[in-house]
Amino acid sequence: ERNVQNILLEGLRRLEYRGYDSAGMAVLSNDARLNRQRTAGKVARLETRLQEVPLEGVVGIAHTRWATHGRPNEQNAHPHQSGDSLAVVHNGIIENHERLKAELEGQGYVFTSETDTEVVAHLLAREFNRSHDLLAAVQSAVATLEGAYALGVVHKQQPDVIVGARKGSPLVVGVGIEEAFLASDPLALLQVTDRFIYLQEGDVVRLAKGGDIAVHDASGQAQARPVQTYEHGDGVASKDGYRHFMLKEIHEQPQVIAATLEGRLTERHVLVRSFGLEAESLLAQVRQIHIVACGTSYHAGMVARYWLERYAGIPTQVEVASEYRYRQVVVPEGTLFVTLSQSGETADTL
Repeated sequence: ERNVQNILLEGLRRLEYRGYDSAGMAVLSNDARLNRQRTAGKVARLETRLQEVPLEGVVGIAHTRWATHGRPNEQNAHPHQSGDSLAVVHNGIIENHERLKAELEGQGYVFTSETDTEVVAHLLAREFNRSHDLLAAVQSAVATLEGAYALGVVHKQQPDVIVGARKGSPLVVGVGIEEAFLASDPLALLQVTDRFIYLQEGDVVRLAKGGDIAVHDASGQAQARPVQTYEHGDGVASKDGYRHFMLKEIHEQPQVIAATLEGRLTERHVLVRSFGLEAESLLAQVRQIHIVACGTSYHAGMVARYWLERYAGIPTQVEVASEYRYRQVVVPEGTLFVTLSQSGETADTL
C-alpha cells in the first residue's frame, strides 16, 4: 500500500549480521516497469545508489548475497532477471544448475552472470511464457530444482503479485493490514508487522494486492497455515522460566541446530558450496584440522574433535587461543584453521 523501497532497505539492514558480499533491489513501478539497482559490498552502498536513483513502487524484492557461485561483484548480485520482465531473489544452492543452464541455453536464453540463481530466473520466465500465471510458473519450475532454496519472484505482467517458495531454506510471510511481506527471517519484517505465517517445506505462497495470501503445499493443494504473533525478543533478554541462562541455552539447542543446518543440507548430503565460493577445492586439500577457542567454545571444539575424527577420519587438535597465540605452533601443509567464539569478540581468538 506504500512505497516499498525503504521497507526493503531496512529489512536488508536488519539481516546484515549474517554476512554478505553484495546487495540489490528490484521494484515494479506504478506503470509496471521492472527497475533494478545492485552493488557489490555493503547495504550502505546500495542505499547511496538508491538516493541517486530511487525505485518507486509498492511491489519489490531485495537481497543480500553470500557468494557460492560466481565472484562477489555487481554482475552476480541479486535480484537476477530474465529479460526486463521477471526478477527473482534466492537463498540457497541449486545443485542441478549446470544441467538446467545447458538446457536453457539450447532454448536461446542468454546468461550474463556466473550464478546458479540466474538459471532459476530463466526457468521461471520459460514456465511463465507457457502458463501466463506466476504462481503456476513457480510451481512448475520448483518441481525441476534440486538443492535448497527460498525464492521471491515478481513479473511485470502481474504487477500486483509476489510469489515465494521454500525447500530446505527458511521463508516466512509477514501479515500486515492490507499488505503482505516475505522474508527469510521475521527480524527483517518487525519494522512493519509482528504477525507471521511460517511456511512449511515445499510450500509455495502467492501474495497479492490488498494483503491477500494464498499458501499451497508441495502437491499444489491450498493450505491454511496459522498466523502467529512474534514475541518481540523479550525471551532473548529473560531467562524465560529457566533457573539461569545456561539452562535455557541448553534447552534451545535443538532449535539452534535446526536453524543452523537450514539451507545447508539436502535430504542426502551437505551443500558444500554453502561454506563459500572456493569451499570444494579448499576442503579437498584438508589433511588435518586445528580448532582454536576459549572457554565454552573450547569445550565445543573438543566435541567437534571427536566427531571430525570419527566421521571424517581427519586428525584434529583443539587449542586454547591464548596458548596457540603465544607459542611457536607447527602447522603442517593442508591444515584447516577453525576458530570458535561465543561472543565474536574473544581477543585471543581474534
